[in-house]
Amino acid sequence: MKTIYCISGLGADERAFSRLEIEGYKIICLPWLTPEPKETIADYAKRMSERITEQNPVLVGLSFGGMMSIEIAKHLPVEKIILISSIKSMKELPAWMKTAGRLRLNRIFPMRPYKFIEPIQNRNLGIKTPEDLELVRSYRRNVPQVYLEWAINQVLNWRNDWHPSKIFHIHGDADRLFPIHKVSPTHTIPGGGHFMVMNRAAEVNAALREILLG
Repeated sequence: MKTIYCISGLGADERAFSRLEIEGYKIICLPWLTPEPKETIADYAKRMSERITEQNPVLVGLSFGGMMSIEIAKHLPVEKIILISSIKSMKELPAWMKTAGRLRLNRIFPMRPYKFIEPIQNRNLGIKTPEDLELVRSYRRNVPQVYLEWAINQVLNWRNDWHPSKIFHIHGDADRLFPIHKVSPTHTIPGGGHFMVMNRAAEVNAALREILLG
């Protein structure tokens, strides 16, 4: 049975992939590490890659995890990368994220899980059910602040323009965080939002099976 290494979104964990079902594959979720002081995304990805034991692995990256999977592929050869609700390069970053990174707004206004902005965040994520809402709230309660600030800074200032040749991209055409007009997915989920790995899991699974088995 072949292994798929999954990397969740910013501040999320293995529960983000709980609805994935791919026959013939074992799913291993790589947990996020605590960033070291002033650690670059390249050095962080090198540490993440050391937890991968298979040669030429398949990496599945969700949102920020997709960006990290590309960074990991710079340190070891991969069979393929599958992005879900993510981006491939700095060109696909929304303009507001580029501006926030350039102006260092995340440094001026450190990120905190403020309750009053949760409705906006939930709308951008495409949260649809009470179960999914509780999962996201759990992430917010438990994400370490040092990781949160580091990860947001890496997203806003990602300067990547490379990806391996075998890369696939599953994206929803209703994604508010990474709008589809900025990306070029190989597989599009009509009506899928940023959280479609949970609330449109059947369609995401179908796309994954096509990529992995087809």
